[in-house]
Amino acid sequence: MKIDLTNKVAVVTGATGELGRVMARTLAHCGARVAIHYHQAHAQALALQQELPGSCTVQADVTKRADIEQMREVVNRQLGTPDIIVTNAVIQYTWKSVLEQAASDYRSQFESCVLHNVLMAQTFVPAMIAKKWGRVIGINTECAMQNRPSQSAYVAGKRGMDGVLRVLAKEIGAHGITVNQVAPGWTVSENRPAAGRPAAHLNAIPLQRWGTDQEIANVVAFLASDLAGYITGAYIPVCGGNVMPAI
Repeated sequence: MKIDLTNKVAVVTGATGELGRVMARTLAHCGARVAIHYHQAHAQALALQQELPGSCTVQADVTKRADIEQMREVVNRQLGTPDIIVTNAVIQYTWKSVLEQAASDYRSQFESCVLHNVLMAQTFVPAMIAKKWGRVIGINTECAMQNRPSQSAYVAGKRGMDGVLRVLAKEIGAHGITVNQVAPGWTVSENRPAAGRPAAHLNAIPLQRWGTDQEIANVVAFLASDLAGYITGAYIPVCGGNVMPAI
């Protein structure tokens, strides 16, 4: 059994980030032609493009409709109509308590989690409907289930994203399009090593180890493939059991 994405076109937002670049590489290694989205990290996007034959780079602010529509035009012209969209980009901010968090941080999380997914769906899903095949994969977080102190803006954005994508799954499933979410835990990546992380957090993980960026990307590739053709509306934690959705 093999994950084969040959002849598929994938768009990964936030593709220059710690998880995004590994997702882009993994989808490309499975045969997809990948559009590497970036906002400001132009040099990193070009470096990743050089690694991935048949890929392209595209700049956009994912909170703005005009930018996303322009991104669609670039991808369509350079790679073809996208079959897979991975919504990974999110605005970074400093986490504080509810009483201290600025209202602008709640707006940034709404725009980069909820509005981002709405605009990507409105822009790219109609072509998937025409083809009767498509994959929408949102990158959520284990924090959406944890609700720990200082997480409020992030959790609010990601929970809103969850609602949008669950509704979308029901609305477009009849067209052969699946909509799923991958929820990473605290993950080891190129610039985020395991060293220095709190032992108490590790002890709470049933698998007793940190996850890796590649393990997140593997689930994304699976959901993008025909192997996951009967899975939709799912929120899948990839966190070693740190959170466990209940029935």
